Amino acid sequence: MLPDHVANKIAAGEVVGRPSSVLKELVENSLDAGARQIDVEVSAGGRKLVSVSDDGSGMGRDDALLCIERHATSKIRDLPDLDTIETLGFRGEALAAIASVSQFVLVTRLREAPAGAEVVVTGGKIQEVRETGCPPGTSTQVRNLFFNVPARRKFLRSEQTEFSHLRQMFVELALSHPEVGMRLIADGRELYRLAGNSSREDRLRDLYGGDFVLALKAVRMDDGLTFIEGFVGLPEISRTDRSEQHVFINGRAASAPVIAHAVGEACRSMFQKGRHPAVFLYLKMDPASVDVNVHPAKKEVRLRQPAQLRDLLIAAIRKSLSLDISAPSADRWPWNKQAEAPPRARDTTELFPRPASSSPPPVAYPRAPMAPPVAPAPSQTVVKAGTESPLQTAVSGRSPWTWRRYLGKIGGRYVVLETDEGLVLLDPQAAHERVLYERLMGEVLNRNVSSQALLTPETVELPPRDAIRVRNNLEALKRMGFGVSEFGQDTFLVDALPAYLSGARPAALLTGVAEGLEQGGSRAGVERWVEEAIAQAACRAAVKNRASLSEPEIEQLVDDLAHSDMPYTCPHGRPTVIFFGLDELNRKFGRI
Repeated sequence: MLPDHVANKIAAGEVVGRPSSVLKELVENSLDAGARQIDVEVSAGGRKLVSVSDDGSGMGRDDALLCIERHATSKIRDLPDLDTIETLGFRGEALAAIASVSQFVLVTRLREAPAGAEVVVTGGKIQEVRETGCPPGTSTQVRNLFFNVPARRKFLRSEQTEFSHLRQMFVELALSHPEVGMRLIADGRELYRLAGNSSREDRLRDLYGGDFVLALKAVRMDDGLTFIEGFVGLPEISRTDRSEQHVFINGRAASAPVIAHAVGEACRSMFQKGRHPAVFLYLKMDPASVDVNVHPAKKEVRLRQPAQLRDLLIAAIRKSLSLDISAPSADRWPWNKQAEAPPRARDTTELFPRPASSSPPPVAYPRAPMAPPVAPAPSQTVVKAGTESPLQTAVSGRSPWTWRRYLGKIGGRYVVLETDEGLVLLDPQAAHERVLYERLMGEVLNRNVSSQALLTPETVELPPRDAIRVRNNLEALKRMGFGVSEFGQDTFLVDALPAYLSGARPAALLTGVAEGLEQGGSRAGVERWVEEAIAQAACRAAVKNRASLSEPEIEQLVDDLAHSDMPYTCPHGRPTVIFFGLDELNRKFGRI
């Protein structure tokens, strides 16, 4: 049997990796205690001091002594409680682990008690317990972390690095509970003073600024089992890493592979490769469907129904970024085996109105007849700033501008537009790719895909594993426009292809379908593959940069882009427009 002090230090290696881990555990205890105000003070990147004070319920003397014992907790009582955990802490290890590797002082008082209790612990050994005067709540000071474990202390990074982790942890905790006031003081300097009783939007504005909030779109969806609410950022505030992706399940910052996968899938055709969206999602679900007892530091959760959550997250984010999408992906995708109902009726103001004939409209602007310039329809008008809150303004319409005027070209390539709020540079090729992509996707979603027969049917032999996946999805492939049938064993006969893929090799297409199925599951795999195929088709068909466009053609392209679901990027994530606001121009010319 290991002695307690050794066991505590081993546990500290799992629970307390660095000062930010200490901050997380102490603030979560404050939140569980019902605190409405939490003050955090750190020194030397948390190496010398991490202090957390709250106005929560506090503790009596006996509980103050018991809470620093290993596996002592007030959060659960028996084994069944693990199935319905609603608190942030529950393991009863954090305070014991922290106290074993630091100089630890706990001061606490019950609201109805005349005096509080102070407990001083050094390296896991209680040095002093005394009565003291203090306000209701709990204050915890952790000094000289890892002072008695030199091997761990030398693995800490520089003060700047450790403080950046502390700051990021503080922001995450502040985002998770905007109703709680929070303050951060670093080396005697106040960095954050966040008001309590804030909305999520107000908390985001306090932490990131008003311009950042303007680039967010609201997310909201409910399937009866999981309620999703929050925000997702437009491509203009995307990042090269995932540091601004925050997901909270029942108030707990949570990570799970399926969540990261869902965010990536939802934004794949809207963000440039290597760029990741800013995401702030708040999920409410039955605690029994989430297992938080996976990691000692509670860094990861396990979900009982990950596939359903993945599909709901993808649908919610896509609905937010692309306002024309109104149903979960299980209903949207016509090749889903369970979606045998007639196609969903589209809006009467369809994105790409079709002529009376069933043939697809022309898709290349230099060859297509252009309509005269028209003013944007009222339904596409963005609400002027100041009439609503900034976040409502950011999500109230599809068009990137209220009013615009064509000025000319730069370098024979980029289009210059004047808008009501500044200057816009437009890449015609990227814009045309987005317009064509949504037109082709509209055909697929409406089950109106045109097929083109091959002059000579082609036989395709697939490896056994790929053949099984294709065989199980033959009906889905036919609804996508493929003429494909089994031809014995692992061989298939292809006699028609979707019109938007004409000219491609059937063998490569079926292999691509099989690879997509392997990566994403049956429906998600086909969905991912066909989106990429349509994006490639749009890229091939789009007007090239050096093509000469007349002014009416440019006007039509700009109007079509304004009517698209995601006017800011091409299907591969490259920007279609770059905006220079009047405020930015005034600053550059020294007028502000």
